[in-house]
Formats: sequence, structure tokens, C-alpha cells
Amino acid sequence: MNKPNINQPPHKKDLLFILDNTKKYVLLLIRNKKVTMNKFSFILGLLGWLLTSCQSIEPLSIDYLTPAEVSFPKELKRVAVVNNMPTPDNANKKAEVATENEYGVTFKTQHFAGLPAVTAEVLAEELAKGNYFEQVVICDSALRAQDKTLRKEALTRQEIQDLTEGLGVDFLIALENVRFTSTRKVEFSPYYQAFLGVTDLKAYPTVSIYLPQRNGPVTTLQSNDSIFWETFGSNLDQAASRLISQKELIAQASEFAGSIPVKQLLPSWKTARRYLFAGGSAPMRDAVIYIRENNWPEAIKQWQTLYEQKKGKKKMQAAHNIAIGYEMQDKISEALEWAKKAQKLAFQLDKVEEKKTRQGVDASDAPHYALTSFYVAELEKRNSELLLLNMQMERFKE
Repeated sequence: MNKPNINQPPHKKDLLFILDNTKKYVLLLIRNKKVTMNKFSFILGLLGWLLTSCQSIEPLSIDYLTPAEVSFPKELKRVAVVNNMPTPDNANKKAEVATENEYGVTFKTQHFAGLPAVTAEVLAEELAKGNYFEQVVICDSALRAQDKTLRKEALTRQEIQDLTEGLGVDFLIALENVRFTSTRKVEFSPYYQAFLGVTDLKAYPTVSIYLPQRNGPVTTLQSNDSIFWETFGSNLDQAASRLISQKELIAQASEFAGSIPVKQLLPSWKTARRYLFAGGSAPMRDAVIYIRENNWPEAIKQWQTLYEQKKGKKKMQAAHNIAIGYEMQDKISEALEWAKKAQKLAFQLDKVEEKKTRQGVDASDAPHYALTSFYVAELEKRNSELLLLNMQMERFKE
């Protein structure tokens, strides 16, 4: 789905809220397509546009750690990355399907294997950059290099023990497979007034984690991510000739694939968008000054004064800002408490109960409730992940 232009007003029917009976869950539909919470940033951009006509809003970014899918005991300090991918020639044969539609636009879809040595090397480099383990080493040998027939097998217990002892590590991360699907398309672009060539690629790396005292992998992670390349030409043939070559495609895709599993293996940083209410009163303006000095406690004092003195919209805005102030100090439980206060006030302010229909509520009819509800959902997610994140970061407290 194309990202909407937040500088242009969305059509009223494009934004719709579905509320359940407990009013705790809000799902946004855009152009009749479901948008999950990973679209949070640009959804808030749309909601920010809805609010700017009546209230000054200050956008800001926040960076915070999110937990990995896998938790490693702090005793596991040294890891080796090994290449356990099948290597016979037939593993690299590719299937190819080319089609052309009635407008002369050409499509070519290919399925092929990557370069496991490249992917394993990048995986080890990215793990080392994460500074999560004390030592990250790579085994240069392809463990299935002597295979005469294509086979996919987990490492045996003896292989695991030999590798961990020989490499001097506590456990192994093995690259089991790396495959790609690419689609090449060349068509005329009215926007650029030129022919546009696009190569879209989806990478599917598979890694397993092995411990020397266990038979078979502890867990296997199958992940995927996408990347694309663009070229331009004055005609179809010229644009097609400038598409990335197959050799370079495999090389770059293999490097890209090595970085994908890291998001599942290590805690990672996330950048999120937040929106502060600003202006309209002296405390609001003073709070902005404190924010620029990164003095969030003093900013919160200004908003608390407003919260105690005002009613309706101003009270809701103060509560929302206080929530952000606490989040910026990593006080998530306090932030969630204030965000829920803001949500409750917004529900009353936008008269959501009166505007509900069987289909839901138009977001343009309840912009304050939209903004506060998505913020509550984001904080609830962060709060639920804190225990796991703290456990994963325990190794750094020694």
C-alpha cells in the first residue's frame, strides 16, 4: 500500500475507527485496508494533520530498545557463526518466469539461492557490531562442502561439540538456508516522464541456534525482508539494460540477507514518532522551552499545573503531554497511566459514544481520541515488553 501524503487532507471515509465493547482496542482502516500498528508513525501524521487546524502540535522522535525474539542466558558470552547451507551446484539453479501484459510492461520473476559464505560473514559482522556478546567468531568452512547430493540436515551433537570446542565458543548460530525471490519490471512512469525499471527482491534467510549439550537446534528462525533497485531510461530497452545484473543482484542480496536475522537475535533500537500539544497558554510555551533544554521534569510541572486548573480539551492535552514527558524519561508505567487519563478525557471531548455506528467512528470526527488511543496502544506494547527486555539486558549489569 502506498504511503499517503500527509500534506494533503485524507478523504473522510478513508479513516475509520472500529471500537470493541471495552473501548480498549482500536483498529484503523485506511481505504478499506487494515493497517497494523507498525504503520503507527504515518497514521499519527494523518491524525496530526487533523488537529493542526485548531491546535499547534510539536512532533518529536523517541528512540528506545525493543526486545529480541530470542533470549540468551547471560552465561552465553561467546558465539560462532557457521555455514550449514547446502552447497552442491543444483542448490543455486534458479527458476525463471517472464510475462508481458497488454500494455507492453514486462515482468520477470526469479527464485534463486544466495551466497552462504557472504551471508554468514555479514551476519557475524552485524552481531559483533551489536556489542551484545563478548566474542563473535566465524567459521570459514562450509560444513556441507563435501556433500555430493543436496541435503538439508541439522548439525549433529558431535558436530556441535567439535565446533564449539574447536572455536572456543559457548554456542553456535548456523546459517541453514538463504533464498531469494526477485521481480523485475519495466514500465513508463508518467510522474518521471521516463521508463522506470524496478527490481524488487525478497530475502528469506534461515538460521538455527545450537547448544553443545543439546541434540539438534534449540530454535530455528525463518525471517524475511525486502529491498529494491531502480533505474531510468528514455525507452523501454534502455531502462531494461540498466537493471542490476544477476551477478550483482545475488551479491548484494546475499549481504542484505545477513543483516535480517539480527533483528530477531539481538535487542534493537526503534525510532517512533510522538506529538506534543504546544501553545495556547503560558505554561504550554514555558514547557516547550524546558523541552529544548531536555528538562522533562520541569516541563511536566508546567503541564500538571494546566491539568489541575483546566477542563475539557486543555486538560486532555496536558495529560497527553505529561505521558510523553514520562516516556522520554523511560518511566513507562507512569506514562501509560497518564496516557489513559488523556484517552478517557478525549473520549468525552470527542463525544465518541454519540458518534458510534455499527461501522465504527470516523477518525476525522474523533481526532483527539484517535491520537490518544494509538498512543495508549503503543505504551501498552512497550510496557508488556519491559520484563523481557530487562531480562535480555541483564548481562550488562555485572
